[in-house]
Amino acid sequence: MEIIMTKEKRFEIVYKQGKLTGYKIIKDTKTGVMYLFFNDGAYAGGLTPLLDPDGKPLVDAER
Repeated sequence: MEIIMTKEKRFEIVYKQGKLTGYKIIKDTKTGVMYLFFNDGAYAGGLTPLLDPDGKPLVDAER
């Protein structure tokens, strides 16, 4: 697998809630897909795509 480094940011945090335990909504700047990241302190966390009412990935229209 080849890793290509660019100066362009691929992911952007668009919303944050909480400090040590909290939520972030992250946008993939290439696809516009939005993800929810949850962290519970320093030991646990999870990432999942946000879905629209039809079950399809939520895409930011302004990408």
